[in-house]
Amino acid sequence: MLRATVDWAASLFEAAGTAAMTIGALVALALTFRERGSRSFFKSFRHRLGRAIILGLEFLVAADILRTISTQPTLTDVAVLGGVVLIRTFLSFSLEIEIEGVPPWRRALVSGGRYLSEAVSRAGNATDRAARK
Repeated sequence: MLRATVDWAASLFEAAGTAAMTIGALVALALTFRERGSRSFFKSFRHRLGRAIILGLEFLVAADILRTISTQPTLTDVAVLGGVVLIRTFLSFSLEIEIEGVPPWRRALVSGGRYLSEAVSRAGNATDRAARK
């Protein structure tokens, strides 16, 4: 009973992963065609498509993990799962770098100033509103 339930849940995660990538690709295409006059036409499509693929990969990794733990895994099963998870994690990581243009550990160094200036601006605006009351 439990094994069938876990297997059913894994199938749902696989379907969700496939749907996330398919729907994400279609939405990315539709939104990109709406913006076809902009300069960043191709870049915005790649960004949206990459996000959809990353989301789909996360669902597929969860499905693989569920399928492996639903049975009595052998060492070979665990090794195969580890390989699949490693490959999908590497793909997600590579896509993240491709989309953002910077590795996650450098993101704060590259964009930290922008976030800091936005926070200071918001704090200044809140102070101005409080002073007017």
